[in-house]
Amino acid sequence: MAGEKVIHLTDAEFGKKVLEAAIPTLLDFWAPWCGPCRAIGPVIEELAEEFAGKVQIAKMNVDENPATPGKYAVRAIPTLILFKNGQVLEQITGAVGKAQLSAMINKAL
Repeated sequence: MAGEKVIHLTDAEFGKKVLEAAIPTLLDFWAPWCGPCRAIGPVIEELAEEFAGKVQIAKMNVDENPATPGKYAVRAIPTLILFKNGQVLEQITGAVGKAQLSAMINKAL
C-alpha cells in the first residue's frame, strides 16, 4: 500500500533502526506545522516506493522527538540526513526536488 513504506521514528528507536540499519537510511526531520515539510512529503513517499529494499526512508517529528535533531544540529526543517553504516553521509536543509534527493540516495548505494 502506498505511503506505508515510510517509517515514522522516535528518539528511542533511532539508534537501532538507523545507526544499526543494514541499509542506508534517509531521515526527514519535519513537523506538522511546517509548510515546506508538508510540501516534500509526497516526494519522500515516492522515494520510499522507488528505493524499497535498498534504502530505508524515515521521518521524525522534531516537536515530539527533540533529542535526535539536537544531536545532529538540526536548526531548520525540513532537514534530510542520509545515514550509512551509522555515519552521516550527506545532509540537505530545505524543500528540495526529487532529482536532488535521488542523486543523494544513489551516492549511498
